[in-house]
Formats: sequence, C-alpha cells, structure tokens
Amino acid sequence: MKKFFAIVILLLFSGNFTAQEKLTYQKPPKEILELVEAPLAPSVWIDSKGENVVLYYRDAYKSIAELSEAELRLGGLRINPKTNIGSRTRFYNNIKVKKASEKDARQVAGIPNNPRLSNFTISPDQKMVAFLNTVEDGVQLWLADIENGTAKQLSTLKVNANMGDPINWFEDGSALLVNVIPKDRKELINTDEAVPDGPTVTVSDGEKAQNRTYQDLLSSPNDEFNFEQLALSEIKKISLDGKVADFLPTAMYDDIDFSPDGNYVMVNTLKRPFSYIVPYNRFPFETTIYSSQGKLIQKVNDVPLNEVEPKGFMATRMGKRSMDWRADKPATIYWAEALDKGDPEVKVDYRDAVYQLEAPFNGKEKLLLKTINRYSGITWGNDNLAIASDYWWNDRNTKSYLFNPSNASETPKIIFDRNYQDRYNDPGNFVTARNDFDERVLEMVDGNAFLMGDGFSDKGQFPFVDEFNLKTQKTKRIYQSEYTDKLENLNSAIDMKKGKILVRIESQNEYPNYYFRNIKKKNDLTPVTSFENPFKSIQDVQKEVITYKRDDGLELEGTLYLPIGYDKEKKEKMPMILWAYPREFKDKNSASQNTTNPNEFIYPYYGSPIYWVTQGYVVLDDAAFPIVGEGDEEPNDTFRTQLVGNAKAAIDAVDKMGYIDRNRVGVGGHSYGAFMVANLLSHSDLFAAGIARSGAYNRTLTPFGFQSEERSYWDSPETYNTMSPFMHADKMKTPLLLIHGEADNNSGTYPLQSERYFNALKGLGATARLVMLPKESHGYSAKESILHVLWEQNEWLDKYVKNKK
Repeated sequence: MKKFFAIVILLLFSGNFTAQEKLTYQKPPKEILELVEAPLAPSVWIDSKGENVVLYYRDAYKSIAELSEAELRLGGLRINPKTNIGSRTRFYNNIKVKKASEKDARQVAGIPNNPRLSNFTISPDQKMVAFLNTVEDGVQLWLADIENGTAKQLSTLKVNANMGDPINWFEDGSALLVNVIPKDRKELINTDEAVPDGPTVTVSDGEKAQNRTYQDLLSSPNDEFNFEQLALSEIKKISLDGKVADFLPTAMYDDIDFSPDGNYVMVNTLKRPFSYIVPYNRFPFETTIYSSQGKLIQKVNDVPLNEVEPKGFMATRMGKRSMDWRADKPATIYWAEALDKGDPEVKVDYRDAVYQLEAPFNGKEKLLLKTINRYSGITWGNDNLAIASDYWWNDRNTKSYLFNPSNASETPKIIFDRNYQDRYNDPGNFVTARNDFDERVLEMVDGNAFLMGDGFSDKGQFPFVDEFNLKTQKTKRIYQSEYTDKLENLNSAIDMKKGKILVRIESQNEYPNYYFRNIKKKNDLTPVTSFENPFKSIQDVQKEVITYKRDDGLELEGTLYLPIGYDKEKKEKMPMILWAYPREFKDKNSASQNTTNPNEFIYPYYGSPIYWVTQGYVVLDDAAFPIVGEGDEEPNDTFRTQLVGNAKAAIDAVDKMGYIDRNRVGVGGHSYGAFMVANLLSHSDLFAAGIARSGAYNRTLTPFGFQSEERSYWDSPETYNTMSPFMHADKMKTPLLLIHGEADNNSGTYPLQSERYFNALKGLGATARLVMLPKESHGYSAKESILHVLWEQNEWLDKYVKNKK
C-alpha cells in the first residue's frame, strides 16, 4: 500500500514537472534567421517641392532589455516614468539627407551617441526637423538642418513626451512650443509598496455604459495621482538659438495646434474627474484659444467625462467634436455636432451638422453644412468650395459633398455615394497642395481638381490619376499605370500643373523605391532612392495570386508561394501553411473583389508565414476569409459556416493545382486570425495543426461587442456562445500552439484569454502548447521574442504538419 501511494505521488509530481518547460530564448533555423536579421531600409520623407530627402534609420526590433525598462500603464497609456516617453516607442538611430537628384545620402553630422530618436517634426519652411532623443534620465530636444546636414541639441530642459505632440513649430519657423517637465512635479507613488487607506469603489448610477473591454485603465486613487503627475507639463517657447521663455503654466496638455496664420494657438487641456472604465481620451477636457504670445483669448469647448454613449459603432458624444482649424483661412475653427443625440437608433434626416467660428472667437458660430451620415472630414479649397465626407458603418455607405462654405443655404452636391468596401469603384482621394499658410488644401488647376486612386479592378490593379471638373463633377482619366509585372503606388503630387508626382515602384524581387513621374510625358521616370533587396535568398520564390470559389459561388483569392527550388513539373506534394484574417462585409460583390497585387515585394516581416518557403512548405498567405451578412442578416449569424467554407475552398484550390498533401496543412493567424484558427480546428477536420497568436477565445469576456459585432452578449447570447472556441473546447482534436504577449494591451485580447483556453484544452485532453512572451504586447517587438516565436512555430509545424504521422 505504501508503495502504491509512493508511485501515485511520484506520478503527480512527474506530471507537474513535465507540464512546464523552462526554456531560454531559442532561434529558428539558419535560413529563417538570416531573413530576420536582414537590415531594414530607412523611412523616407520628401519635401513638397521634391527637392530634399530625409532618411530615418532604425533597427527592425527592440531588445528584451529595452522592453524590460520601467513601465506604468495608466489611462490607456504606457509610459516609462524615468524617461517620460511612451514605453513602447519605436526609436530611430540615425538620420541621413540628400538632394532628390543625388544618388547617395549624406550622414547628418552631430547626431548624439547611442541615439534613441523619435517625434520628428518638420518646420513650416521644410528646411529644419526638430526631434527628440531619449537618454537614461529623460528626453532631450534636438534640431537638424536639412540643407546643411547638421544636428544639435537645442535645450537642456527635459521634455514631457507622455501625451500628445510634445513639440510644435511656430508658423514663422523661428521657435518651438515644447512640453517640459514641471519643476514642482511631485514624486510618483510606488503602487507596489504603497499601503492602501481604503477600498476602491466604482459606482453605476443607472445609465447604460456599454464600453469595450479597454486595458491599461486607471484602477485606484494612486493610479489617478500618478497619471496626473505624468500628464502635467509646462509649455515653453524655445527659439532656434536656444533661448527659453515661459508660455503656458503647468496643466495636463493633450494637444497643441497653431492657426494657419500663426497668430493663435488652440490647446486641449485634460481635467478631472478621471475614469476607471474608459481611457484618457474620454476624460473631461477643455479647448482654449491663446494668442501666439500665450495670452488667453477664448475658451471654445468644454467636454465632460464621456463614460456613457448610446450603443453602436456609429454612436458618438453630444457637443462639439473634431474641432480643427480651417486650412484655407488665417484663423477660423470648425467642428461637428450630432443632430441625433449621438444615437444611431434615432431616425433623422441628417446625423451631423458642421459649424465654424472666426477669430476672435467670441461671436456666433455659422452653419456650414449637414451630413446624412456621421461626419468624417473636410478637404478645404477656398471661400466658395470645399469637399466634406461622411460614413455609416452599418451599411458601409460613404458620401462626399461638394459645398459652398460661404453659403449654407446652397444645397451641397453629393458627388460620390458608394459602399466604401467596394474597392473596384473607389474614385480615389482628392489631391492637395500646400497653400500660403503651409497648410494642405485642395489642388485646383484651371477649375479642375484631381483624384489619385489605387485602381483595383477585375483585370488587376492599375493606379490612376483623374481630372475632376468642379463645375460638371465629371472625371477624365489623365494617367493610369500600365505595369503588369510591377506595382506602382501613387504617393503624392509635387506639381499637378506640370504633371509631376511622386510614385513608389516595386516588384516581387525589387525592393520598393521612390521616383518622380511626369504623367504628361510617356515613360518619364526619375529615380529618387535606390534601396537594395535585403532578402535575396527568397527573391526567386515562385509567387502568384490565385482565385477560386467558395461552395456558395463567392469568389476568393490568396497569395500562393511555392517552396524554394520547387519543381512545378514534378509537382511533389508538399505540406502547406494557410495564414488568414477574417473580414466582415455587407454584400457579396465587395467581399469577392480581388485586392491583392501579385507584384508586391516579398517582405517577410516578423508575423509573416513566408519564412517557411525556406523549409519546404507551400504557403497560402492572406487567404480571403470574408464573412458576409447581406440586408438584415449580420455577418456573424453564420460566422462558423462561412469560416469553414473559406478554408475548404482554399485547400481545395491548391490541392487541385497538385502542389500539396491536403492531409498535411497547417493554419495560422494573429489576433482575430487566432480566433479564426481555434474555431476552424474545433469545427472542421481540414487541418493537421494550428498556430494561434494573441487571440480571444471566450466572447463572454468581451460582452459589449468585439471586432465588428455591435450586439452585446445579452442582445444575442447564441452568437457569443456559438462563436466562442472556449465553449467548444471539448471538440478540439487537432494540435494547437497558443502564443500570447504577457503585456497585451489590445481591447479584448487579455492574456487571460489564452491562459483560460489552454487550461480548458488541457483539462479535456487536447494536444496544446501555451507560450507566454514576457513584456510583449499585442504585437511583438523584442528580437529575442520574435526569434523564439519563429522557433516555436517551426518546431510545431515540423512535428504536427510536415512529419504528421
């Protein structure tokens, strides 16, 4: 008997030991590692005249040591309290400059040692760039001269970069407004060591507050104190010669914006009370206009705490919102206000009204126009012409209005009225140019405006420029890309009168580079950059966009990659990885459109499955997984059925081509794609194994909506339960690798989602593995983490897909 108990105890302890693996960070195979370590091309900025180019360089990944620096998560923000900048900021480490006509870039002299650069802000004349450099004990203000290629530290004051834009140029380019740490800021409370003086109490007063499951919220009076201290700034005026002058006293400044003429400054300031259920962008704030000397002119908005809004994606708060400066006027503010109480259930002819108010901002506001859907923006032209837009989520409708800002009684003309998911009929975006105030306004030449579009069609993608007659509202095509072996993206206009535009051209094995194109001259193309392909080991991979049909006739697509060296003549049946992300549509026409260009550069970023072409796998990437709900039917009413139908159609299509062993197919996805993977493995037998990264699996933990689902759990419990893989964990018979960042900040994808789902799978005897990544958020950024994730995925695929028994 004693021996029996000893065996039982030994087995129990053995089980505990084998259930956990103590791993150091691992690295994937050499072929994958070389692709991960390829140098990153710089980010490119080109001035509006097409003369000067600035190149910003950074490493592709952070280190786990950087992610392990101090971090406070407060009010939806993640802050390094020691340096006073976002703890997840992507830093750059070098700047180079060149003339657009030159081939080689020049190193900017004077860049600090071990630089951590961020918040690049170009001066109004586009000759200088202000930026921040983060050091061990704070954030410094720096300035670079683009023409001369030199940089210098502008001030020794410590910048507060925790919130909003911490540096703003005066319109004449002579100085900057800078948020700096107040001298009298109080020491932060160490919440891990603080002794509480009472419980934390949150109250519901009977109003419905159906908010999403936000993360990083305030949760105690100590959090409130720390948030306030980290949000407090003094505003200083710092001249280009380094002279410092007081501008505004200590407050919680969120946003600062100069008027186009530079004579006024609009400032948003946060106020108490704070909230424990919504992030800081819904805290109370007021908007105040000051002169350019810091003199109070007028308070123009006062917004209370916004914890309660009507239900639905198109709900909004009452009062003035989206306040901004008119780009075509010296100093005129404009804003929108809801006419339906912000409630999409209220039936009205017009959802929003847009008003304006001229300096000195103490008169009566003037109505500009009313929008049928929810207002979404204005492209300003002149006194008599501007273009407004609106949208409505529920039917995917968007409208564009040509209106007269000087005469609200003149009925706006609806120039576009369409489904914004219908990419084939997308007219493009209006081209803008810089005006005398250095603001972007509608570009007009001889009574015509211009539209640049992506140019998706049933015959392929052919980006275009259209001339738009502002009197007749008719379009005329003046340029269309003719490439069938490359992809040309139309970036921006340099001079529409001369026909000069900036384009970016790439192909499957040619890295994207910038060119000036004259659309009035055939084949007139001038190179601006000359970046080399850093991924040459996969440049000859066979790639094509395949199209196929779902059982219900819906046309689908996916990008197919064959393994390196694959012989199409022999057609050896290889294992396959299918990677996808579900998207919701309200009509089958939009859902079936082909919006993938086969000529896109093959770019294996950290979350990509493309790496596995080096390991003998066929890869079907970005496979179309539309979920369609037409008319009164919601897409999620038939989510699972459509999900499985999409997957079956994809596998059938590649199997029919003769490339794969359909018994050795793995499926992967990230976030909502992970949710997809768990559902597919629970409700089909199509796959040998799955990889689910940073997903949500129990929708009752996101009861007031998720992804594109507006209904709450109590509106449609069957939807939540049917769609939740957690509720069907007993059906899981396929090996599943779960990966999640321990510091995931995405709404709804708490790390708890993966932990509880894994516990259910383990308890029910499923084959599963849970990998929790220390310090990582919803997207992974430390090189150590990314290499380990690739190793985990490779091991899992080799064991359960490639070498499936």
